[in-house]
Amino acid sequence: MPGVPGKGGPPPKRESQRRRRNKDGGEVEHVATSGPVEQPDPPDGLGERALAWYRSLAESGQAQFYEPSDWQVALVCAQAIDLFMETGRATLLAEVRGLQSQLLATEGERRRVKLEIDRGEDEESADVIDADVWRRRLQQSG
Repeated sequence: MPGVPGKGGPPPKRESQRRRRNKDGGEVEHVATSGPVEQPDPPDGLGERALAWYRSLAESGQAQFYEPSDWQVALVCAQAIDLFMETGRATLLAEVRGLQSQLLATEGERRRVKLEIDRGEDEESADVIDADVWRRRLQQSG
């Protein structure tokens, strides 16, 4: 994953909406790896809503940055969603939201770490950007 979610508060504006483009300080350590990481199969008996959320992650742009440990966090989150749906315990909802934040599962969290996913409106603008291009962009912004 590209970074640690922000410190809270409202998410920053999208890059295209910002007037000032000051560089953030700080060095980023990079680790080279290769090969795709596949989403593990969900456990049997997972509820419909939790299963739909878990499967939606594989279709989400940030999933290209997921490592095996991130997918394990996603499985735990899906199980917490399932348990919340069964019990309605508010503390579980807080845990789910925290795990989703770690997984950059919402636009606000992605913007906090300067990751924007652009989905084209038509086929021509919907070209998928290579993961290596994103990695270079993230390295340059860090």
